[in-house]
Amino acid sequence: QVKLVESGGGLVQAGGSLRLSCAASGDTISRKTMEWYRQAPGLQREWVASIFTDTSVGNYRASVKGRFTISRDNAKNTVYLQMNSLQPEDTGVYYCNNVLRSLPWGQGTQVTVSS
Repeated sequence: QVKLVESGGGLVQAGGSLRLSCAASGDTISRKTMEWYRQAPGLQREWVASIFTDTSVGNYRASVKGRFTISRDNAKNTVYLQMNSLQPEDTGVYYCNNVLRSLPWGQGTQVTVSS
């Protein structure tokens, strides 16, 4: 069974950058479309970005397009999210999962953006 471990979060000022990692163990994720999600306090978890199995092209929610970049390293069984020009509204716990959300959720990584 795949285990997902997210890391790389932290506290940054608005305009700053962070790079999140989602490392998978127990099985390969190289043949899975992978996604990043986030959950702000009191709100539902929302989709942020997707990356397909055989392309570097990502899909993004409108509010992060042009600022975030999703990528993957199948050799490392890891998916990344480069986040630039962070804004306070990007604050939340960030998670990764496959497009079906069928893998056990990891603990997430906290991103806090101060104004």
